Amino acid sequence: MPEVSTTGLVAALDIGGTKTIAALVTASGEVVGRHSAPTPGRSGAAAVLDTAAGLVEKLRADAPGVVRALGVGSAGVIDSGSGLVLSATDVLTGWTGTDLRGDLGRRLGVPVTVVNDVHAHALGEARHGVAAGYDTVLYVAVGTGVGASFVLGDTVLAGAHSAAGHAGHQPSAYAGTLPCTCGGRGHLEAIAAGPALTAEYVRRTGRPVADLRAVAALAAGGDETARDVVRLGGTAVGSAVGGLVNVLDPAAVVIGGGVTGLGEPWWRALRDAVPAETLPGLAGVPVLASTLGPDAPLLGAASLAWKVS
Repeated sequence: MPEVSTTGLVAALDIGGTKTIAALVTASGEVVGRHSAPTPGRSGAAAVLDTAAGLVEKLRADAPGVVRALGVGSAGVIDSGSGLVLSATDVLTGWTGTDLRGDLGRRLGVPVTVVNDVHAHALGEARHGVAAGYDTVLYVAVGTGVGASFVLGDTVLAGAHSAAGHAGHQPSAYAGTLPCTCGGRGHLEAIAAGPALTAEYVRRTGRPVADLRAVAALAAGGDETARDVVRLGGTAVGSAVGGLVNVLDPAAVVIGGGVTGLGEPWWRALRDAVPAETLPGLAGVPVLASTLGPDAPLLGAASLAWKVS
């Protein structure tokens, strides 16, 4: 553990469907301690909270007396004002209705702020990552789903129902009538998310593949169908981003998530599609690759914790 400043530290939690990560973070955005554990998502909310609080206690044992507040980025639709989980997928059983701010505050005895994990990621990139210095940032995450966040100054646009950012559930011409995970049809997530691209390759070839990494390997090996699917995914995301740029007029766009690992052909398709959709005056908005990786949601959650410390 590096020497701790007399101003102390805040703790940050990133609670995901498979892993929970806790970190100690300085005011300048330096991670100086970290612990992680599998998220016991199928065991219920109490087990997830036990795991999260336990990780923070380990951090406090590493740096006694210096943790001033806790910032939490969590999966699910989060009411950041109350800290309640308004809804969540079945990956976290019983997560809906959990009082994250109240429960963790009582357990740990520090002020707690709570935000959706995609919003936390966006704040991290806007404060300390590739978009540092921009006042307005559109962040889009493309992974097992497609999510987004819009950063304005020192906060994020949560929406009237705390549901802003569901970019994957806007209509996409590239999705046709494909079923979406939300129950609708023809949404961006149905053609651009990782599982959707894997399914598209299977539909086109009739050959089963394990996952998106297998599709990427086939594309790298010269499989033209796999290459087409990769380009399709990038084009679909880029088209949607171009539309969002027209609506929000951000100073910069940041793209993150596991699907970005498909490499240059995916990125080229995305970057070609964005200006094809934007108004002429917005064609120059920079489209940047996320740089902070798994630290981004921790740094974003920590930036909110510093505001209440």
